[in-house]
Amino acid sequence: MTEATIHPTARLGERCSLGHHVVIEAGAQLGQGVVVGHNVVIHAGALIGDGVTIGDNAVLGKQPQPAPTSTIQITEALPPLRVGPGCRIGTGAVVYANCTIGRESMIADQAFVRENCTIGEFVIVGRGVTVENQTSIGDYTKIQSGAYITAYTTIEDHVFIAPCVVTSNDNYMGRTQERFRYRKGPTVRHGARIGANAVLLPGVTVGREAFVAAAAVVTRDVPDGKLVMGIPARVVRDVPANEFVENQG
Repeated sequence: MTEATIHPTARLGERCSLGHHVVIEAGAQLGQGVVVGHNVVIHAGALIGDGVTIGDNAVLGKQPQPAPTSTIQITEALPPLRVGPGCRIGTGAVVYANCTIGRESMIADQAFVRENCTIGEFVIVGRGVTVENQTSIGDYTKIQSGAYITAYTTIEDHVFIAPCVVTSNDNYMGRTQERFRYRKGPTVRHGARIGANAVLLPGVTVGREAFVAAAAVVTRDVPDGKLVMGIPARVVRDVPANEFVENQG
């Protein structure tokens, strides 16, 4: 006896397994072999692919409810969440509406993914990571525990983000209308690596196969294939070509 609450219009594929006190709202669809933990809420219209595993207390497809003073205003319901086949959603994870997660990706325990985000295939979003709205994350990227990915960030394929990295998107820190003209998160290009506790300031671009050392503060663009370190970060040397993604086995 699972004591699940399933809306009559929800659809469950064959061999789905539901824990206790699961809630599946109107129009949600679960593919074949989906495993749902205890106390999970799957919001209206969410599309969950075959073989997805969802940990206890996860919330999927939540509609945003901004504060009255927030700069983000939502006037109508967003399109539903889409989770690709083979994904793993961790315990206590929260993923908002109008997000797309590619196949075989992991959203780890207590991670948060805000609305209007695109996450590619074979991506890892680690424990306690926050991914804010309007963010794009490419295939095979790894974001380690405790990182903060600000809104309007672009992260390309095969990027590595170490634990506790912080990104930012507003040089005015919430004051003056001027900030809206320049609000932009960092862009991290293909194969770049960002070390633990590094800080990326608004609008910077970290080039292809670049390497940002631990605890660096990146205040300007990092050229392709360069290692930077320090506060502010400065170019130290080239990244060896044998470390590039295309040269790995």
